[in-house]
Amino acid sequence: MDKRPIGVFDSGLGGLTAVRELEEILPGESVVYFGDTGRVPYGTRSREAVRRYARQDMAFLIAHDVKAVLAACGTVSSTSADIGAQLPVPYFDVVAPTARAAARATRNGKVGVTGTNASIHSGAYVQALKTADPAVQVYPMACPLFVPLVESGFVSPEDPVTLLVAERYLASLREAGVDVLILGCTHYPLLSLAISRVMGPGVTLIDSGKEAALALGEALREKDLLCPPGIPRQAQYYVTDAPENFSAAAKLFLGHPVEGTRVDIEKY
Repeated sequence: MDKRPIGVFDSGLGGLTAVRELEEILPGESVVYFGDTGRVPYGTRSREAVRRYARQDMAFLIAHDVKAVLAACGTVSSTSADIGAQLPVPYFDVVAPTARAAARATRNGKVGVTGTNASIHSGAYVQALKTADPAVQVYPMACPLFVPLVESGFVSPEDPVTLLVAERYLASLREAGVDVLILGCTHYPLLSLAISRVMGPGVTLIDSGKEAALALGEALREKDLLCPPGIPRQAQYYVTDAPENFSAAAKLFLGHPVEGTRVDIEKY
């Protein structure tokens, strides 16, 4: 067993959806969360910039003596898996477990994928879905405005701005007849009610943060890395922009308030 915390990182607040799932799946585990709120979003950056950010984010978590690292960021997961594979602790991302879950869930073999520009253009989800089921038809769609909508609090399914953006992005996927839609960025579950309203009740949404958290939990059990009973759970939250802004918004993702600490990521 291992009492060290699990490290989770994202470009901003979205990775907190994965932390929320970890709180439910592994309630005895401590977490160190890093949100790069000063450089969000990653999805509009070049591949080289994203990979540089990913190295720094991972180095920050390793410096905090974590026992595993979860890249709760679809953009990093799609572009930087090789960097994660070089870490001295087990590394997990959102792509493979999410693709496997989508392949299991589809009934008609048509799967839609939403994500940032960088995630979609990488082709990582298409490749992972074809690995999970070569017969599946994949319909990718970049949705770059979803992250700023979430970060700005525009998540209500009644908000006309949110619905207009969702309709603009998702209409072609609905017309293609997909019966499963991957939320390929951990920000996107906060828009799930609006997305479901646009896609209709017959479409199953796959939450990438949830699937990654489930995969991480299963791996920790198999490797006997779970925290021993009786160790008090702790959670630490670090950001690269104003921590008061993070603390105010984090409750939307976690369902409870937390305090953030600002760090200089350029040191890593």
